[in-house]
Amino acid sequence: MNPKRVKITGTAIAVRGNDIDTDRIIPARYLRCVTFDGLGEHAFEDDRAQLKEAGQLHSFDDPTFAGAELLFVNKNFGCGSSREHAPQSMMRWGNGLKALVGESFAEIFYGNCKALGIPAVRVSADAILKLMAANESAPDTQFTLDLESRTISFGGEQLPVELPDSIRKQMLEGAWDTMAELLGGKGAAAQTATKLPYWNHWATA
Repeated sequence: MNPKRVKITGTAIAVRGNDIDTDRIIPARYLRCVTFDGLGEHAFEDDRAQLKEAGQLHSFDDPTFAGAELLFVNKNFGCGSSREHAPQSMMRWGNGLKALVGESFAEIFYGNCKALGIPAVRVSADAILKLMAANESAPDTQFTLDLESRTISFGGEQLPVELPDSIRKQMLEGAWDTMAELLGGKGAAAQTATKLPYWNHWATA
């Protein structure tokens, strides 16, 4: 998969509410898993169950939004414990959420998203309300998050998004993927190793 993140286009899903913590995103009982496989189906599991008992439907249970690739959220999303399982479940839900757009994100959650190549961009309170309204009124609306121009567009409208320069550069260049960076330098590392005495029976030049 191409590690570069330039434009992400697709439908969206919204989860309304401030201070949604990682225990709500993925309940603590799933932290015992050995791998992250299958976590997606448990995203917001308890919230979904509570709403179902009340005769309501969580957006993650609504088949209308099943193919969404962008997630719209409000303030301080991902607060609470630092579990990586939260963004891991996001990227494994449905077809995989590729980007998050919200008013603000908890710092550690934000860093975990970056490490997984999931852009988490900020927008104003007015902008997120507009995005959520457009998404919920017409679930098939296509949104395009453009990290190069720092915008999100839909239906002829374009809104600005915020992303720190350093993270934006990593996303655009694919440098967020530390494993790919390491493997990309394999040849140079091997060449350097041949010049190291402890890899060459302590021979000197």
